[in-house]
Parts: sequence; C-alpha cells; structure tokens
Amino acid sequence: MKSESSQLHVFFFPLMAHGHTIPMIDIAKLFAARGTKCTIITTPLNVVHFEDNIDRDKKSGLDIGIEIIPFPCVEAGLPEGCESLNCIPSPDMILPFVNALERFREPFERLIEMHCPDCVVADMFLPWTTDAAKKYGIPRLVFHGTSTFSLCVVENMLRYTPQVNVTSDSEVFVLSNFPGQIEFKKSQLRKRDGNTQSAFIELRRKMSETELTSFGIVINSFYELEPVYAEYYRKDLGRSKTWYIGPVSLSNRNVIDKAHRGKKATIDEHHCLNWLDSKKPKSVLYVSFGSISRFNTAQLVEIAMGLESSNVSFIWVIRMENIKSEDQFLPEGFNERLEGKGLIIKDWAPQVLILDHPAIGGFMTHCGWNSTLEGISAGLPLITWPLFAEQFNNEKLVTQVLKTGITAGNEVWSPWIEPEKVLVTKDMVEEVVTQLMGTGEEAEHLRSRARDLGETAKKAVEEDGTSYNDLTSLIEQLRVYSA
Repeated sequence: MKSESSQLHVFFFPLMAHGHTIPMIDIAKLFAARGTKCTIITTPLNVVHFEDNIDRDKKSGLDIGIEIIPFPCVEAGLPEGCESLNCIPSPDMILPFVNALERFREPFERLIEMHCPDCVVADMFLPWTTDAAKKYGIPRLVFHGTSTFSLCVVENMLRYTPQVNVTSDSEVFVLSNFPGQIEFKKSQLRKRDGNTQSAFIELRRKMSETELTSFGIVINSFYELEPVYAEYYRKDLGRSKTWYIGPVSLSNRNVIDKAHRGKKATIDEHHCLNWLDSKKPKSVLYVSFGSISRFNTAQLVEIAMGLESSNVSFIWVIRMENIKSEDQFLPEGFNERLEGKGLIIKDWAPQVLILDHPAIGGFMTHCGWNSTLEGISAGLPLITWPLFAEQFNNEKLVTQVLKTGITAGNEVWSPWIEPEKVLVTKDMVEEVVTQLMGTGEEAEHLRSRARDLGETAKKAVEEDGTSYNDLTSLIEQLRVYSA
C-alpha cells in the first residue's frame, strides 16, 4: 500500500522513432515536474540522442532515469544497427521492425519485476504492454503520437469504409457519421498489397483492443483545439478515459531546452537566432518535412526554384541522406543570389526555437503531428504538404476544421519516405508561399486564427488550464489506483 505522500513511479516506453520518442520525453518531464519518478525505456543506439538532455533534467532536480533494452535487429531480419524507424532503408523493413517490437516483452517484464513501477505509459505500437502490465497488476496508458481528429478518422474509416465505393482516385468522398463535412480523395489514403494490408489491419485491431482494455489514453493535444473530436472519441468511439495534456513541446521553456530537444542540431543555435534577429517580424517562412521524409533531387530543385521566385526569406531544413552535395538540387548560383535571404540547415534543426522566434511568419510542413502542433503552439499559419502515415488526416484538421493553413497541392499518399515523382511544382510552391506570407485578406484571416490558437495552446498548459488540470486529474487517479 502506498501512502498519500509516496512517490509514484512511471515507466515511459516510446516507439523507437524521433517523432514518438521526443514527445514521450516531454511527457516524462511533465510528470517529473509534478513529483513523479520517471524511467524512460529505450535501446542502446537511441539513448545517445537524448541522454545529455536527461542528465540536464536530473541536475535541475527532476527524478528521471533511463533503462536500456537491447534491440534484436539481426534476429528480426533487420540490418545491424537498425534500431529506429528513422533508420529503415526500405519499405519492406517496416513490418519486420514492427514485429521485432514484440521481442521486447521478456526484458520489459524483467524491468517491471526489478523496479515495481506504478504505471506504464507505452506507445500505441506496443499493444502487448497492456497485457504485460496487467500481469503485474499495474495500469498501462496508451500514448498516441497524433491528433484526436486523426484517430477518429482512422476508426471511422475502419467502421464505415466510405472509401470502398469510390471508383476513382480523384473522386471526393465525405466521411460517414462523422462530425463536420470532412472530404478526402482516395489518392490520399494508404495503398497496400494484400499481405501487407492484412498485417496492418491486424496490428490496428490489436491497438484498438488494447486502447479499450488499458487504463486510458494520453493525447498530445489540448481540448480547445479539437473539442468536437475529443467528445466523439470519448463517447462515440468508447475511449472515455482520455487525458489531453499537450502541447507537450511547451514544457521546453528556455533557449537550451528548445535548442537541444531531440537530436543535436547541425547548426549553432546562436548563429540561427542572430540570423533571425536580422529579419523583420513575421517575414520568414520555415520549411521542414520532418525526421523521416526525404525528397528526390528533382523535387528539391522545384522547392528551391519556388522559394527563390517567391522572394520570401526562408529557413529550409533538408535531409541530406543519399545526397552528396548541394549541387545536386540547388540551381546554379542559388546560394550567391539568396545570401542573407535564405538559410539552409542540413538534417536537424532546433525547430521549436526557430518557430517561436518573432521573425517566423509561416511554416511549410509535412503535417506530422509534432510539427503541426508545434506550429499551432507558435501561433503560425501553415502550408500543408502531407506525404504518408496519418499526415493527410492532420492536413484536413488544419485546412478544413481549424482553417489555419493552405495546401501546397500534393494529393498522393506516398508508399515510402522518398517519393519517386515531383509532387509539387516550382510554380505551385511560389504560389502558396506568396499567398501565405502576403498581405491579402485570406492570409490575414489565417494569421489571426493561428495567433488565437497559439494563445489558447499556451493557456491550456498553464496552471488551471485544461491540459494542466487533465494531467493533475490523471496523476491523482494513478495515485488512487496504486494505493
């Protein structure tokens, strides 16, 4: 029996991918700031990206530790050292990677026996942790790295299959029995062969089952952002025990925390801030497509030419994997013509630090949920360029529900992280950048709505805000459960 003053101990077990691990660490920090002992579980090659940050948190007084479980790469049919989704070399490796996660069950249970935690917060891609936690009489909380809106879309399509009767990829269909008039095209949905389709449907089934049988669900969002879908999720879809505790990126309040969140940036944060300081307020477009997405060189050329033609200052983050030099995708003389007007960052940028700078006026994004929510939290209008995963769902939230963004024009779900074709032309890039960053009436409306949402996001995580109170309620319920 725990006394009322006893310290709770919570395990945090993220999927091995930057987009899942980074917000999970932020959540652990939020719990630790409320006096909870937190242990993050990861693998040897993943820990190197955040152990320095955890050491800094510990020195600041937070009770956060790390436990490492070996990743059985070779046994699972993966290349040696492939311990993260970000490292997967081909789409054929996705299922072996996901299947390999079940090999963690035995070492995970040994950690439970050793540390006797009071709760496990585990990624949605680790559904087996619900049964493992029940075996030891402790609750498991599911962590979803996406929006409630997107979760509702996925469940709705599984239930009502409105896409089945659509004959053309370009035909528009509306979700059935769903709040709002949400429109999709079939080309924006995931396409799979029979075997892969069956495997992912089975995985999704397991996820849904464990969502309903787990202690509850934590969402990196805030109630005011998507209240209709929060209620639909809780009531219509049966996820009554759901806590909204985000935006969790706002737990990083100083320059050091923002600059060192995630991997080590490939640019000095002071150089980046000095460059931004030289720009007028709201004059710079930030362009980034996340930690997994990468484009072929032909598409990069189109982006470069479109940005140049827009005559808008920009910061452009480019994944340089498989690219030998900038000469492959930058037009001749590009750097010389845009010196002082454009800043290119290779591979990893201090994104939250950049988005929060007064010079940033817009964000071109792949619509991964972390990036989308970070842009929303910064009060920025978005140019949406989804590619795969649930990114088209998040685009619909931004463009059709929140109305704080405009689409770049891609309507094709890409089966892999490097699309084979040019998805958005130079002229399309120029048009949307000019539109978003211009002084037209529509741009002003986008900016106004985005600014208001950013203020609401910040209030949600402050004391007595909705997310602050949801976290308080969750911790109290865990304490009662463990007593």
